[in-house]
Amino acid sequence: MAKLIIPTPLRKFTENQPAFESAGQTVKEVLGDLITKHTALKKHLLDDGGNVRSFVRIYVGEDDIQYLQRENTPVQSNTVVSIIPAIAGGSK
Repeated sequence: MAKLIIPTPLRKFTENQPAFESAGQTVKEVLGDLITKHTALKKHLLDDGGNVRSFVRIYVGEDDIQYLQRENTPVQSNTVVSIIPAIAGGSK
């Protein structure tokens, strides 16, 4: 099963679980499984059209899916998928 790493800020929506495993064949299926189990994550990860929000980055291994096949990027049973939310901040 593919392993999805949950970033610390989103773990409050996954009962503090740091990872999630899915039998999905694509990033979209893996995210779908995650959201089915943890419905509160949907508004944080997906826009109204069901696409990954522009400020959320998803990596398969070390590759950003924006440079692969986006949500249709295939995953294998040993794939590690990471969610990287944008972090705002800086100095004035």
